[in-house]
Amino acid sequence: MVVAGAGQAGFQVALSLRDKGFTGPLTLVGEEHGLPYQRPPLSKAYLAGAAERGAVTLRAQEFFDDRGIELRHGHPAVAIDTGARALRLASGAALEYAHLVLATGSRARVLDLPGTGLDGVLLLRTLADADTLRTRLREPARVVIVGGGFIGLETAAFAAAAGHSVTVVEGLDRVLARAVAPELSEHVAAVHRHHGCAVLLGRGVTAMHGDGEGRVSAVELTGGERIEADVVLVGAGVLPNVELAATAGLPVDDGIVVDERLRTADPRISAIGDCASYPSPYAGCRTRLESVQNAVDQARFLAGSLTGEEHGPYRAVPWFWTHQFDMKIQMAGIGGPGDERVVRGDPAQGRFSVFRFDGDRLVRVESVNRMPDHMAARRLLAGERRPGQEQVADPDFDLKAFAAG
Repeated sequence: MVVAGAGQAGFQVALSLRDKGFTGPLTLVGEEHGLPYQRPPLSKAYLAGAAERGAVTLRAQEFFDDRGIELRHGHPAVAIDTGARALRLASGAALEYAHLVLATGSRARVLDLPGTGLDGVLLLRTLADADTLRTRLREPARVVIVGGGFIGLETAAFAAAAGHSVTVVEGLDRVLARAVAPELSEHVAAVHRHHGCAVLLGRGVTAMHGDGEGRVSAVELTGGERIEADVVLVGAGVLPNVELAATAGLPVDDGIVVDERLRTADPRISAIGDCASYPSPYAGCRTRLESVQNAVDQARFLAGSLTGEEHGPYRAVPWFWTHQFDMKIQMAGIGGPGDERVVRGDPAQGRFSVFRFDGDRLVRVESVNRMPDHMAARRLLAGERRPGQEQVADPDFDLKAFAAG
């Protein structure tokens, strides 16, 4: 077995293969130097200095040695020779495989704008990126976040709590517009503003300007307005790393195309995690998810499939989470733009859930500081027995008891 990609998905599939009894040679190939690490803390505890490098490392070297997992870190994969069944590395090495797992992940989207190469214009995707940003924020700074997605808002929350001046610029009419319901977007923006962040909506960025010495000094918005900045974080989403698959002739479509068992068009190659586009029973179509839980769930399923433990399709309920200020936001399921919505709880008190329905079928629940709602939602979405809109809208409806059956 050869695994291309040493992020959360790649690490988990290697670990799960061993846990499920695979005893053959197993190689984990990583583009970055160093041991595999977690990404979620990079915009949270690690950025804040509450966790150091050792705390985000997934396992020590001895762990891999003990389990016979060979690490090839710092040697990017550059090509797949499907005829020879070999993964070729930038070092010139060729790793033969009986089965190849593509866990190549995604990369931060780079804006094609004047001034993006200025010192102080940063991305946040890797441990090296987090180290750079953490260093820049040791002194008071004017921080501009381009993009109101999860990474941008998590970073904004840390920076504001640390006393920096923070402005979030979002091109759409609400934050997290592609991810959550309008009620949740409104609440999140209000909380950020309450903590001193300026949140500018429906505003595009046209250029970054420098101070004459190569350092960023301002961000220019559509309409010509300039916002002074010492640090600019571009959080404009990510792109799946599909190039390795595409050059090998495997189908790609906003991700590496896989079937319900996470296999590509080549039965000896699978893809999992951020890079994989799979048929989701919860989306009702092909989708690609960017979350640790999706990476872990798909890795465990694929390990079971490759060792003969799993025989059906991949059906894990998608769920996600983010922490910002005192908000613990948890989401389960996949919604659509035409969903009907019912709110339970009190947004004014910072404890509520948005239940989203396709017709009268519950498809997604988004919770703020309502852990019981989230846990009930995951149980309900995994089955066929789900409450209707009228039940959820009734304040006396016992969701926990309903979920328990």
